[in-house]
Amino acid sequence: MRPLTIASLLAPVVAVLACDYCYGPRNDAAHVRNVRRMQPDAQNATVLPRGPLAWGQLNFLHTTDTHGWLEGHLKEQNYGADWGDYVSFTRHMRQKAGNLGVDLLLIDTGDLHDGAGLSDATDPNGVLSNPVFENIDYDLLTIGNHELYIANISYLTFNQFAKVYGDRYVTSNVQIINPATGQFEYIGSQYRYFTTQHGVRIMAFGVLFDFTGSSNVTKVTKTAALVNETWFINAINYTKPIDLFVVIGHNPTRFNSSTSTFGTIYKTIRSIRPDIPIQAFGGHTHVRDFSVYDEMSTGLESGRYCETLGFLSMSGVKSSNYTGNMKPNGVPNPTQKAIKVSNGTATASASLSTATTLTSGLVYFRRYLDWNRLTFAYHAVGSQSSTFDFNSGENVTSQITEIRKELNLTTLYGCAPETYCQSCRPFGAEGNIFGLLETALAATVINESRADIPRLIIINTGTIRFDLVEGPFTLDDSFIVSPFPDAFQFIPDVPYSIASQVLGILNAGPYQKKRRDLETRDFDFLPLVGGDACVDPVIGGSSHDSHNGLRPRSGPMTRGKHRRQTTTLTPGYATIDDFGNDGDDTIHSKIPYYPQPNDLQANASFPTDGTLPSTVDLIFLDFIGPRYVIPALQKAGANYTVADIEYYLPASFTTNSYLPAYAKLAWQAGVPNCPVGQGVGYSNR
Repeated sequence: MRPLTIASLLAPVVAVLACDYCYGPRNDAAHVRNVRRMQPDAQNATVLPRGPLAWGQLNFLHTTDTHGWLEGHLKEQNYGADWGDYVSFTRHMRQKAGNLGVDLLLIDTGDLHDGAGLSDATDPNGVLSNPVFENIDYDLLTIGNHELYIANISYLTFNQFAKVYGDRYVTSNVQIINPATGQFEYIGSQYRYFTTQHGVRIMAFGVLFDFTGSSNVTKVTKTAALVNETWFINAINYTKPIDLFVVIGHNPTRFNSSTSTFGTIYKTIRSIRPDIPIQAFGGHTHVRDFSVYDEMSTGLESGRYCETLGFLSMSGVKSSNYTGNMKPNGVPNPTQKAIKVSNGTATASASLSTATTLTSGLVYFRRYLDWNRLTFAYHAVGSQSSTFDFNSGENVTSQITEIRKELNLTTLYGCAPETYCQSCRPFGAEGNIFGLLETALAATVINESRADIPRLIIINTGTIRFDLVEGPFTLDDSFIVSPFPDAFQFIPDVPYSIASQVLGILNAGPYQKKRRDLETRDFDFLPLVGGDACVDPVIGGSSHDSHNGLRPRSGPMTRGKHRRQTTTLTPGYATIDDFGNDGDDTIHSKIPYYPQPNDLQANASFPTDGTLPSTVDLIFLDFIGPRYVIPALQKAGANYTVADIEYYLPASFTTNSYLPAYAKLAWQAGVPNCPVGQGVGYSNR
């Protein structure tokens, strides 16, 4: 993989720098270190996994939706490992596979940025984080929709990232205009046919969901058209033997997901090759999930944000070419046939199955590993941290630290006094982040020339991408919590009787997707057609998946702050999938999930005597103004149009700006030694 030189990488980068001061020494009582590696201010987990992994004939490690979190979760114990720790872990696991005489394949299914400062504080996103990511020697990778929104990011992927991995980067339905020829060509390879170290012959495809929000320099072929293309049919009917189809994609693995197109791929392959196993690896919905399609076909989805590492093993793949062990000695082996489990009882397999009896002999095992050093060391070397690190992993950890310093990501704005979550508390309850936002918006969204005029400030709750954890609130956290650059617009002097109806109308209306569509004024290309209707979907809503147990933050947080290893359950992932409820590698208590409204409203400069103003400045984000607020005003009986909209503040002050501004005003207690709390799912007090 490509060596990383910090100075050479930073030279062409226009970084987003906010250089007030960097926070000083940590409070030792708040930062208990179990090991030397990880990032200097990260914490390690204290709860061991439930037991060893089951190794089979063919084994997989799966990452997806990392979104730039290569530093790990610095304030969350159960996700404290960084990419360097993962580098060391994969080295151990490859050695272990070699010793057992089995195959281990590493897979990633896209979305490499838009989520943390390491990837997002540069222009273009990913200039510094991609080379860090490339230290993993993946066997198969594919592209995500976040690599396609902006032309220069797509070209960074095409010209650099894809070239690092060669034919292992598979983009079966994603193309880009090659500037040298002016013609569309595939960003990666259309497919990959290869033979594993021990002889399993694999045909792999990489299929993005039917994404319509890319720039005009890229195009995504809809899956319904892809499966009818001659090259695709020929690849299924390849001239060389195929023992296993592997379908990877930034694509939900569960067929009934609103954006999944895996069902179409599955049915096409199965109709042509009914006797060959199919293994899918997906992403995009940010959940842990395992789906059974038929007795020879399953799909794994492995969470998000370097919180989860998916592990899958399988035995029983028929191959006249296989030279390894079907049941490696000295370790557990997979035993579960591809049968859905419901309430602890085996039930019929997927409705799309063409099989009538279970005759394949295939058996499976899946686990969702929490992304921490304790977990990695446990599975790699029997929990012996002193023998865990490879030099290559330590170097990556150091590189991440240096990049964070160069980008000033540790710049401290204040100490968050408690943890505020997106969905673990009811809207308006203590610890719910949206109550904090109402206060922060009222305190910081102020046009000084109109400061005394009463104002209503409306934002969509989807501007928040992640929880705000108690402890230091830094430049990095501003990208983590509220990364999108949505500006504040307004209509002046709206009758309060009209303006006061807008919030209710918005919250009674359709779901507003989290990220605004990119517009011509943002980038130098033509307007986009449509948009991604499921960028970080709300799982469990009426228009989204209804599968039991799949919620992006109802069970995804495993946090805790203890001073020794413990068997006490901590809040975190509590996954239910087609194999039941035993997939989480570390057992946790479930974090509650509460639905949140589309929008929230802050009131400011209202009369101090408790009376209501006659008119207000109605302030809102540019994302929701023309599309939602204007129709709401018209529904309330006003005649406002887009022509009435003005900027309330300079466009440079965005939803990525107001929380740092608020932290400087209100969170100075404890600076620079901010204690870190227990995390999401715990009581704040």
